Amino acid sequence: MAAVLTTSPASRAPSRWAHWRYILSDNPLTLASGILFLFFVLLAVVGPWVAPFDPLASNVGAPMTPPSWRHWFGTDSLGRDILSRVIVATRLDFGIAPSAVLLSFVIGGLLGACAGYYGGRLDRAVSRLADMVMAFPLFVLAMGIVAAMGNTVANIVLATAVINLPFYIRVARAEVNVRREAGFVEAARLAGNSDARILLWHLVPNVMPPMMVQLSLNMGWAILNAAGLSFIGLGVRPPEAEWGIMVAEGAQYIVSGEWWVALFPGAVLMLAVFCFNLLGDGLRDLIDPRRRT
Repeated sequence: MAAVLTTSPASRAPSRWAHWRYILSDNPLTLASGILFLFFVLLAVVGPWVAPFDPLASNVGAPMTPPSWRHWFGTDSLGRDILSRVIVATRLDFGIAPSAVLLSFVIGGLLGACAGYYGGRLDRAVSRLADMVMAFPLFVLAMGIVAAMGNTVANIVLATAVINLPFYIRVARAEVNVRREAGFVEAARLAGNSDARILLWHLVPNVMPPMMVQLSLNMGWAILNAAGLSFIGLGVRPPEAEWGIMVAEGAQYIVSGEWWVALFPGAVLMLAVFCFNLLGDGLRDLIDPRRRT
């Protein structure tokens, strides 16, 4: 660990890229999930410009048209092109999930790391905060927060971040608590490093691998959480294009045979969650200092 920290950034760059190439070539699933993730990100960025039709415009085709060469995913009950709506919804869902997860990752990670390092009253207070959030069914808690504050995108992000906090608090607290008396930490103290520097520069990089796995899993769950809130009417409001809304709108037509209305948004949602689940192990290996030796 000390050798990694004492080398210059210029000398670390080639070895870091070599390490990344090794991990990606060693694990094809990580490479495939990374490519799929980049595809979703690209779709979120350029989606509104590459969508073949206006996602909010009705009667661009006959209502309830099955998939065809003109409408690859078919049309819904208002004649809107489902493919265009799925593409444009990527930006909204990929905006909600990363924002919420990164917020809980930073706040929960810092709270847990400080609790694990300092212990005492701070540890007890942070642990009780995590226990209090975990005492509620998390999706029900998210429903309550959104219902109380209003179903705006900002409140959906806040609710999703709150229910994810305990995961990062507990992981960071446990990992820092195990390592705070380790040899490299004692060496850093003897070298005159402050507690803040030890925590941020020596301990946090070593707890990042399990944190990144947790982040990847929570990213998929955050997308499901946003879609679930929209499905029950507490998320993004119609006629906004969002995967959960589209699945809810199409669910009523499955029995009557219009399967495509719910199938394609649901399939893309499943693919996004699957992508994040596969990314977890790869992210752990990419940033784990022990894998760079």
